[in-house]
Amino acid sequence: MSTFFVRPEVAALKPYSAGKSIEEVRREYGLTRIIKLASNENPLGPSPRALQALREAAEGVNIYPEGPSTALREALGARWGVGPDWIFVGNGSDEIFRLLATTYLRRGDRVVVPRPSFPVYAGASALMGAQVDAVPLKDGAMDLPAMAARARGARIVFLCRPNNPTGGVFAAEAFDAFLRAVDPDTLVVLDEAYREYDDTLFDSRAFLAEYPNLIVTRTFSKIYGLAGLRLGYGVGRPGIWQPLYTVREPFSVNRLAQAAGLAALDDHDHLEASRRMNQAGRQFLTAFFREMGLRPWPTQANFVLVDLGRPAAPVFEGLLRRGVVVRLPDPADLPNALRVTVGTEEQNREFVRALTDVLNA
Repeated sequence: MSTFFVRPEVAALKPYSAGKSIEEVRREYGLTRIIKLASNENPLGPSPRALQALREAAEGVNIYPEGPSTALREALGARWGVGPDWIFVGNGSDEIFRLLATTYLRRGDRVVVPRPSFPVYAGASALMGAQVDAVPLKDGAMDLPAMAARARGARIVFLCRPNNPTGGVFAAEAFDAFLRAVDPDTLVVLDEAYREYDDTLFDSRAFLAEYPNLIVTRTFSKIYGLAGLRLGYGVGRPGIWQPLYTVREPFSVNRLAQAAGLAALDDHDHLEASRRMNQAGRQFLTAFFREMGLRPWPTQANFVLVDLGRPAAPVFEGLLRRGVVVRLPDPADLPNALRVTVGTEEQNREFVRALTDVLNA
């Protein structure tokens, strides 16, 4: 009887699978030594400045945080060259995607998403009763001409650059052509969660100035190492964000997250160390996969998707039993693939040893 009142949109959704946690693997396999290379977290951890800010902010956790995250919005606006009213801070990028869907989607509206990509785009849209039109990738990145063709009459288009789980990117010229082809009444959401790891030339700020229907989102969960605090932000015209404040939770971004995010922004040494470590690790893993006769996908993120040429699920299980946690993508899209986060040099080598053992077993 308890399911009688569940909305059909909810009943049809699959729960988001976050992959195996360290705690889960420890309980299920009885292991003590575990390395997690599954969720694209920064293995260097947070900035020391962010940790210090956390310690100081902890003394005030008996007080509600400031709802609009004004200080963080001002700092982010200065970096992007826009006013703070162009910035919306959320409880991770996920909250922003869900709030956009809640605010702007009506039952029957069309939403265009890439596939495979981050599943929250489709999930948040389907929850509001929208029709989700998934467009297959091309060479691991968005097929922008195909998405533009399907976007006619769509309410929202979600893009991801670099794409998760493939790591592919598209060129600035292709994106400009896409934005010109899309109806100006269609909201375009560009998720740049991994932008700080990307070596290609691409300046989303220039597109924001030219296209009023564009939103760019970023996160503190990846290169800034604050995944456990849940902090993300979006950049776009103030008129887009104003209605979201009426539907969001009043204090969705906690005091600790705001303080740590503000401090992390100024730690350029930590940011550069994270970039250098990722670049070296990405090259190491890609070279290893090729030497093994496997097919790594081109990536500009902090992970590598590799085609094993065989069903990936048994290999994933074999790695778990050796204490190495990677990500198994949706088998409906990528049945032979694993996604591995770039770790420290030691973690990368441990993964390589474990994968070699599994493949040779």
